[in-house]
Amino acid sequence: MSKLEELIAELCPDGVEYKTLADVTEFIKDGTHASLKSIDVGYPLLSAKDVYDGLVHTPDDCRKITEKDYQDIYKKYKLQIGDVLLTIVGSIGRTAIVDEASLQVAFQRSVGIIRTKSILTPQFLAHLFGTRTVKIQLEKGTSQSAQGGVYLNSLGKITIPIPPMPVQSEVVRILDNFTELTEKLKENLLAELTARKKQYEYYRTKLLTQREDAPKVALKTVVKKSCSGATPTKGNSEYYENGTIPWLRTQDVKFNEIYEINSFITEEAVKKTSAKWIPANCVIVAISGATAGRCAINKIATTTNQHCLNMEIDSTKALYKYIYYCVCSQYEELISRKQGARGDLNSTLIMGIEIPLPPLAEQQRIIDILDRFDTLCNNISAGLTAEIKARKKQYEYYRDKLLTFKELS
Repeated sequence: MSKLEELIAELCPDGVEYKTLADVTEFIKDGTHASLKSIDVGYPLLSAKDVYDGLVHTPDDCRKITEKDYQDIYKKYKLQIGDVLLTIVGSIGRTAIVDEASLQVAFQRSVGIIRTKSILTPQFLAHLFGTRTVKIQLEKGTSQSAQGGVYLNSLGKITIPIPPMPVQSEVVRILDNFTELTEKLKENLLAELTARKKQYEYYRTKLLTQREDAPKVALKTVVKKSCSGATPTKGNSEYYENGTIPWLRTQDVKFNEIYEINSFITEEAVKKTSAKWIPANCVIVAISGATAGRCAINKIATTTNQHCLNMEIDSTKALYKYIYYCVCSQYEELISRKQGARGDLNSTLIMGIEIPLPPLAEQQRIIDILDRFDTLCNNISAGLTAEIKARKKQYEYYRDKLLTFKELS
């Protein structure tokens, strides 16, 4: 028999009382509704998006308010360590517990503030908000307006189990330990992924830049044809409505092979604008703003917007995948060449970079090595995602099981 089972058998063998949240809390409030002026330096004013993973996150670019505004809000609620914060607008039901670091902040109305009475631990309540039974009650008390949100009075009507304090503490210990083990597993997998990526980058650099056995040539010497695309006028429906022609945007260019494109234009757009077809297996480099320097390979024929430089590689001189790896390896060099207020590149800057050009057979050998590293990194990344998802489901199963109690008759 586990410690939890022993505690239940000893302290509440016939079941536990279920009470409303209003009965077991000192108060349930929400953050400020006031429209406050933002300043450069001051007290953080956070919203629901800053409450997740059990913590209060204060981003560098969060809104700041004056000390006077903060003190006015402070009169409404004086946060204490152990208060439970609950997101009540947007992604409803996320929780955090106030600690020393989150005392000197203010919250907008999208965050509820709950202070528990002595018969209920904040940690136990925070775990309860994640259970299916409490989530169903939260949904019933949610406004059907466009903005949505939980009514405060409906929060007080939520019914929850109140087992003896030793039982609450043991449940919290088990769930916290499970979460800690999951985080350690995630850290180990991330460390493995980071190590493999560093190894990959080392070999890519060694194979593509630190070699004296191959002549260096300008990228333009292996480009058979290059072009940019266009963005057809957004307000012209004949360019987009019922479009079937793939249209690639720079946000889809992220060091990847592109097999599927979710934006489309029409035949009319190709006829009447500068948008043009490019064949599959071009090396595409983003040339504008934050995405500049990122590259990709289109595995299907497509059109692109004007912020893509599309290079069709001369297959008698170079393999397109080899050129793709060469461009990827010179990302830092490319972004150092960005110009203008937005930080743009152009075809001259990109096609002027120098690359080593070994024989085609050696290019293929390099591709094979780097492909294996790429597959390994992707497999670790996919495994990390799958493992986190599996652990999350496992945690949710045990959480709901541990927080379900027989009701005292």
